[in-house]
Amino acid sequence: MNKNISFKTNTIKDIALSANVLYDRNANASKDDNVVAPLLDALEKYKNNPCTGFHIPGHNRGEGVLKRFQNLIGEDALLLDTTDEFDSLGTLHPATGAIADAMKLASIAYNSKKTFFITSGSTISNLAIAFGVVSPNDEIIVARNSHRSVITGMMISGANPKWLMPKLLDNWSIFGAIEADELEYQLKLKPNTKFVWVVNPTYEGMISDIKKMSEICKKHNVPLIVDEAHGSLWNFSDELPKSALELGADAVVHSLHKTGGSMTQSSLLHISKNSKLDIHKIEHALKLLHTTSPSVLLLASLDAARAHLSSENGQKLIKRAIENAKYFRHEAKNIKNLSVLGEDDGVKFDVTKIFIKMKGLSGKRLETILELDFNIEIESASDEGVLILSNIGNTREEFEYLIKALKAISIREYPDICHLEGKKYMPLMEPITVMNPRDAYFAPKKLVKIEDAIGRISAEVIALCPPGISVLLPGEIIHKEHLPYLSDFSEIEVIDNITE
Repeated sequence: MNKNISFKTNTIKDIALSANVLYDRNANASKDDNVVAPLLDALEKYKNNPCTGFHIPGHNRGEGVLKRFQNLIGEDALLLDTTDEFDSLGTLHPATGAIADAMKLASIAYNSKKTFFITSGSTISNLAIAFGVVSPNDEIIVARNSHRSVITGMMISGANPKWLMPKLLDNWSIFGAIEADELEYQLKLKPNTKFVWVVNPTYEGMISDIKKMSEICKKHNVPLIVDEAHGSLWNFSDELPKSALELGADAVVHSLHKTGGSMTQSSLLHISKNSKLDIHKIEHALKLLHTTSPSVLLLASLDAARAHLSSENGQKLIKRAIENAKYFRHEAKNIKNLSVLGEDDGVKFDVTKIFIKMKGLSGKRLETILELDFNIEIESASDEGVLILSNIGNTREEFEYLIKALKAISIREYPDICHLEGKKYMPLMEPITVMNPRDAYFAPKKLVKIEDAIGRISAEVIALCPPGISVLLPGEIIHKEHLPYLSDFSEIEVIDNITE
């Protein structure tokens, strides 16, 4: 093992020793890079020791599915498609057996008081926090660029939001960091605030001063919740920003599937060691909101991703992703008409999130050219630019090809036919809410044409993914400035004014 590889929290040896204490079935433990993956071990045992089953799922290890589908995804995928409660895999709620062991190891790796495995995306994590610890009519401060699941959480809990506006990067038409001083100002204006809920990093990788924000929240005795969905790698490299778990947040959400290597839809919810939140309330909320048939494939992928990121090979892949991103940023300086969001813009950022724009082309048009002419798919496109992720699975050769493609595009003339006639990516305006989101959602409503909605009160959430930031939310007044963001809709639900 390379002794020079370091970790922000626990070394490989520490994690392995903890695994030996927590997991007494390690005689058959995975030995890749000296890490233990108890749920992965249990699933391998399940595969290698088939039994006659008379239980869910009904396809019975792939025997009852369309052959074409089986050929497409492979026999092993169906063989392993089971849920908890069977074959000593353990249960998710309450956590037992190999599932509990895997969750404990994730907690050690992320240095949390408790870590929960989620199989319904980080959406369920946000909903569980809102449902578990926020009460009806609680005043909470929420970042404007929050994911729509946070808005849904407010609708479930009945909370009253006060919006915290991130800094606007006008030249890029995206949200930047949240100013800590603005948070303190809002807390002074709203002394009855029960929670602060922010996003860090932003979808495009912009970083806020979470340490200072945490200190401010502690001074006001208010818990800080950080949706760190796009920062699940941070805990495993000193070259990346520090996780909010290290900086004083009370709860942190990680979409491990986005950048950490677990399967799509799998996620982690962490409660920090010094959290003010009631873990039991959050756990109870998870039981109510989470599926009662969790996919063991998804759960095992979380265990495997944690083990991999903690391993020597995982560390090498994280380092490669960082080096690839730095390589791209260096080479991009030599591409005509190409701009890369970064240090020259006076922002702090996650180097692996690369937002670019090319003079003369909208982001949507650039995305189309990359896809159709070069068979390259990027993370997302806006009216201004495109987002490229340097992932642990990307090679240097792939980035070299991307650079060549962008160089070729930069010297050609492309008509910008994909600007989509005024359609905009996401609003950069503060919501003006006149009703509690929950009250607005359940109020009498009716459908009106988009052009007739100006001045009305929205009765629905409109938030397109990516990035899942709300265009409108229940209780918000609709203005003409919203219309460019609603071009995909012909009608919208508004509060029915019964006096009309």
